[in-house]
Amino acid sequence: MMNRSKFLVTLLLALSVNLAMGQSLPPQYVSMEEVVGKATKHNAQVRIAEMDRRISQAHYQQTDAVYLPQVSLGYTAMVTNNPLNAFGFLLQQGVATAQDFEPSRLNNPGATHNFGTSVDVKVPVVNLDMIYARKGTKLQQEVYHYKQMYTEAYVAYEVRKAYTQLQFAYEMRNILTATLSDVKQIHRTVGNFYSQGLVQQSDVLNAEVQVSTVESALSKAESNIDNASEGLKLLMNTGADSPDRYVVDSLSQVMTVTAGDAVIGRRPDIKAMETALDASVWMEKSARMAFLPKLNAFGSYQFNDSKVLGFRKGSYLAGISLSWNVFSGRQDQGKLKAAKAATMRQEQQLNLLKEESRLELNKSLRALHDSQKEIEKLQKSVGQAEEALRILNNRYREGLVSTTDCLQSQAQLSQQRMALAQAVMTYNITHYYIQLLIYNV
Repeated sequence: MMNRSKFLVTLLLALSVNLAMGQSLPPQYVSMEEVVGKATKHNAQVRIAEMDRRISQAHYQQTDAVYLPQVSLGYTAMVTNNPLNAFGFLLQQGVATAQDFEPSRLNNPGATHNFGTSVDVKVPVVNLDMIYARKGTKLQQEVYHYKQMYTEAYVAYEVRKAYTQLQFAYEMRNILTATLSDVKQIHRTVGNFYSQGLVQQSDVLNAEVQVSTVESALSKAESNIDNASEGLKLLMNTGADSPDRYVVDSLSQVMTVTAGDAVIGRRPDIKAMETALDASVWMEKSARMAFLPKLNAFGSYQFNDSKVLGFRKGSYLAGISLSWNVFSGRQDQGKLKAAKAATMRQEQQLNLLKEESRLELNKSLRALHDSQKEIEKLQKSVGQAEEALRILNNRYREGLVSTTDCLQSQAQLSQQRMALAQAVMTYNITHYYIQLLIYNV
């Protein structure tokens, strides 16, 4: 009896755990502004762009070495019986005496120890190539700042696009739900007519086929809502705590904006390429300055003792170094040619991006105009299809038209409504894309 009770308790616990694991969060309403805000903060691409910008900042900090000194500490422990080095150790330690100059001790000093602690300093004075390279690296930091801005703008466009597609998925479901209700009504009516002997069995079968067709399409529409919700979830990068399905605003045509070629230059990606071109110019100047001499200062302070961690004798060494690499095996010449080619390449890429952007903007503006005309045409067609269906339904009740005519009219109305929703979605996405092209976000 006890074993049976334990078994039942274990079974109930297992079932409760499975039910809890299988539960999903209820649908949650989100506005487009809310989704865009979350995506621009948590999207993976935005985070990667932020990391790239931080890396560029770290690279720029490395160029502080152009002006700041380099300080290093060193400790050496040595032992030798070499006469020259052994006597040098005595001098460095400041312990040499007259007895150390005896020929026998000079020639056979025995094992001599030296423990040295040193502080070395290098100070750059004039390095024109590194100064110009620092300016180029500073501009590269700005490049990644603009790239991050454009990444956020592009992610915002992708989110608005995904949100619009989810709106379209809900609109398709609503259209199909209404269509299914009308088709079922026709099916019930034709069933009553068939029981009265007013129509043939083929009319009933046609109605049943139409009901099955709409139900299948409605099932696909529900799946499309889930797919679009998952795409939106991925863009927001909200994790496992987010619901399986989002509820959004109804699909409606957005207000358009005017645009022109003059506003393209505000885009951060174009700004990034312009800044990259300036950085290439500075890098080219840096490659030219590599042919000039470099001036640096150096200094060292050292303690020497015959005992470990001893600081018996201190001495310093300081100076200025002027170096000029007259010939580097054509290495500097190659770097200069590569820098020139990189500048020309960057300039060509910038011109190409501007031309492609103008072409894309003009193309999108024409597509927006065409979508507007399509919407106006479909709105009129939907009104005509609704009126035609109303007339046919009235005549059908009077037995003046066939069931096939009603089903065809209902299918035509459904197709026109779907086409209108498709046109509105295309219009809105094109509008958001134009917003991205002119950086009006």
